Amino acid sequence: MASSTAVPTWADGGFWEGIRRDVASAFGMPPAAYADGDFFAAEQRRLFGRAWVGVALAAELAAPGRLLVRSVGGRSVVLTRSGDRIRGFLNSCRHRGTELAEADCDIGSTIRCPYHRWGYGTDGRLVSAPLFDSVPREDFDRADWGLVPVRVETWGPVVFACLDERTPPLGEWLGDLADRMSGYGLEEWRPIALTASPHDGDASAAATSTSTCTFDVAANWKLVAENFAEYYHLGWVHPQLAKVSRVKDHYRYQGPGMYCGQTTTPVSGDQRDDWLTLPPASGLDHSDATSGRFVTLFPNVLLSVLPNHVFVVLLEAVTAGRTIEHCAFLFPPGPATDPVPPAAVVRAFEVTRRFWIEVNDEDIDICERAQRGLSRGGVPPGPLAPRFEEPVNRFHKMVADLMTLESMTDLSVPPGDRPGTADRYGTALNPAPPHVEASAPESG
Repeated sequence: MASSTAVPTWADGGFWEGIRRDVASAFGMPPAAYADGDFFAAEQRRLFGRAWVGVALAAELAAPGRLLVRSVGGRSVVLTRSGDRIRGFLNSCRHRGTELAEADCDIGSTIRCPYHRWGYGTDGRLVSAPLFDSVPREDFDRADWGLVPVRVETWGPVVFACLDERTPPLGEWLGDLADRMSGYGLEEWRPIALTASPHDGDASAAATSTSTCTFDVAANWKLVAENFAEYYHLGWVHPQLAKVSRVKDHYRYQGPGMYCGQTTTPVSGDQRDDWLTLPPASGLDHSDATSGRFVTLFPNVLLSVLPNHVFVVLLEAVTAGRTIEHCAFLFPPGPATDPVPPAAVVRAFEVTRRFWIEVNDEDIDICERAQRGLSRGGVPPGPLAPRFEEPVNRFHKMVADLMTLESMTDLSVPPGDRPGTADRYGTALNPAPPHVEASAPESG
């Protein structure tokens, strides 16, 4: 029997036709994009295997000797610090391919294969091959057998990895985001040290607190990212969040780059002040000091940036219907990042942490219900709401691009909003626009 030459459904242009449109006439993605195992397998290769994927926090590799193990596009990657640079390598010994590490660990100065004890420096160089020269090989040169490198770059608090050499550099991938968020100095933000000073009293305030947490979500990773990107659901799913991040105070927050976003300007404290209890960063301009920025950095980094803390989520796509959220709270230089923060700061953090966890639990519940509906019902996608779901349409188009491009050299980073009123769906002009928008000329 002749082999089938049928084009995979996701590779058919008709699969993406509804999302390629302007948001005013666009539809969502077909259910197979969320529930089909074959689509997920292709997505691992074509999307995660070619994108700049958020894999860790820079703080996790602050000290030399730490090794992290991460999955990128179905490949296992190790990350380590060599001097002042974070490096990445395929998690496979150059001798006979043995896995170097199965989980995060401390290695000192040498990455050691557990099988035949080949040793590599943290820069990937082969430094030892025990007993290999007992019968010398003329064709063996250690310099030729270092670990296979993986592209690794850092922006702000996040470490990114990319398997495809043809993908544009991270700076081009980010577009204007680094400039847009430059006022925060995010590269200096750190997790809180959860030990209160005894003389402050109530040292137990940190007993149940943690600046990192993990959640296992029975939903496709894209549903989690899309949910974060839009605020159409805000009033019904998050009635308490809507008191500090009011729908009427939402504006789009996106320029050119592989991201989509929104801003709450101003963050409200008249009904709940959960986001305002911690000390703010110093040196913020008026817009950053009064706003909350919510950015979905494609494909898997979710950033909630407030004047006094950041809630960052790295999404790990495990299966078509399962996602692990790796979450962390980061804080600007100041009392929260002191070696021993004051008990009052630790207590304020606990208020913020509990609020975020409540909100995230609500998001998890609704994403899991969405997954069940797509998997069990599988109805065709419906129309998007232009006022609220433009970031979702932008996200969908990025998915379509990576799933259909033959080469990443053909990638077009999406343009951003035009200045002024054009392409904006807020109730009015942002009263405190970010500096990159405030300084841009009005569009015609």
